[in-house]
Amino acid sequence: MNISIKDVLQRIKPFFIFYLILLCCCLVIKLAFTKDEIYFAVNSRHADLLDNIEPYITDLGNGWTIVILAALLTLYNYRVAFLMVTTFLVTSLAVQIVKFFFDAPRPKLYFKDQLSKLYFVKGVDILSRDSFPSGHTLTAFATGVLVTYLVKNKNWGILLVFYGVMVGFSRMYLSEHFFEDVIGGSVLGVFLAIFWISWIDSKAFLHSPGWNRGLLKPEVGDRKSEV
Repeated sequence: MNISIKDVLQRIKPFFIFYLILLCCCLVIKLAFTKDEIYFAVNSRHADLLDNIEPYITDLGNGWTIVILAALLTLYNYRVAFLMVTTFLVTSLAVQIVKFFFDAPRPKLYFKDQLSKLYFVKGVDILSRDSFPSGHTLTAFATGVLVTYLVKNKNWGILLVFYGVMVGFSRMYLSEHFFEDVIGGSVLGVFLAIFWISWIDSKAFLHSPGWNRGLLKPEVGDRKSEV
């Protein structure tokens, strides 16, 4: 079964179009304002409600969240679980390589001489290094691409873009990343996921009856490539 990049893009069309529009808006913001201005525009606006919920939202882009979700998916469909785990592993490896190459400081280290001006949410462990790109944002957008690719109702892709945006914003709100880190993570996540899915889901074994069942679904009902 040969699945091209064009096929993947066609299946995630609502997600991809909405994402590109959002990306263009982000690039306009980046051109209009400096790194420091964007950071303080977010950091200076905080509320108790956001302080309480943003740590949970950021966990939606945590690797363990995806691993647990993939484990649950094995109950229904091995192929879907395999695609989720491998997409996460490939994109996560890529982001760690990029982080090592750039070795960029996070806000806490970048503004080390202005820490009194920064607002940190209590109880959140604030890191100092490997800021670019944002791994949580990458994971959220890569997962959004994969889920849009798999579901029948492609309009879910628009909501999945919002899922990625919420995770990305949480990383900035918690002072773990800069705006540029979030943009970079989203771009890397979206395009790596597209390339990986087009390659791995072309493998014939993933479309065999044995892979299109789960622990709670021993009998193959159909052989459709979407769930």
